[in-house]
Amino acid sequence: MVAVLLLVPAGCGKITDSSFRVPAASVTTGEEMIRDSPKAALTFDDGPHVKYTPRLLDGLRKRGIRATFFLMGKNIEGKEEIVKQMQKDGHLIGNHTYDHVQLDKLPGDQACRQILKTNNEIYEITGEYPLYLRPPYGAWPKNLELCVTMLPVFWDVDTLDWKSRNVQSVESIVKREVKDGSIILMHDSFPTSVEAALAIADMLTEEGYDLVTADKLLVT
Repeated sequence: MVAVLLLVPAGCGKITDSSFRVPAASVTTGEEMIRDSPKAALTFDDGPHVKYTPRLLDGLRKRGIRATFFLMGKNIEGKEEIVKQMQKDGHLIGNHTYDHVQLDKLPGDQACRQILKTNNEIYEITGEYPLYLRPPYGAWPKNLELCVTMLPVFWDVDTLDWKSRNVQSVESIVKREVKDGSIILMHDSFPTSVEAALAIADMLTEEGYDLVTADKLLVT
């Protein structure tokens, strides 16, 4: 299944975080109904990490898989080459605020600065402003729609990789909860997360999943 969200281009007004599900596309060939491969997105928060993000990028590159990275602004300095490699490899780069703050607990102007400061950091490296935002803790206050025309990207599979630091536990959660259209939440700041992510990529590929960037699961 594919998550559907409405996207308003930057500078053009409000955004919405409403979502619903639509059936996977299908075509008829003769008497057979052929369905698209199920899709899922691996997404990584809190990076870039100087050691573990390059290890993850190497593993994804070897597998021909593109993922989504939501970067924290304060973690970018000194790791510009890692961000450039993300872009070169075709990954989607998004915003995860500057200091990993819970946006609905800040005054609107401070919340906006957290987002815009990180957008500028990413732009200086990639030449592109990110269109997608992963709000820390999933907190997306409506008043931000007045100053930020970005699309919040949530998740339906939380691996809790930051908590368990256990490869088998993370794999088990994904195996149990993943479905067509799933957006999987992980982090690229722990060695166990990188190991688990690559194992999950192999597992889902073997099961017939097409692993895509998160924007491919959003219909605009």
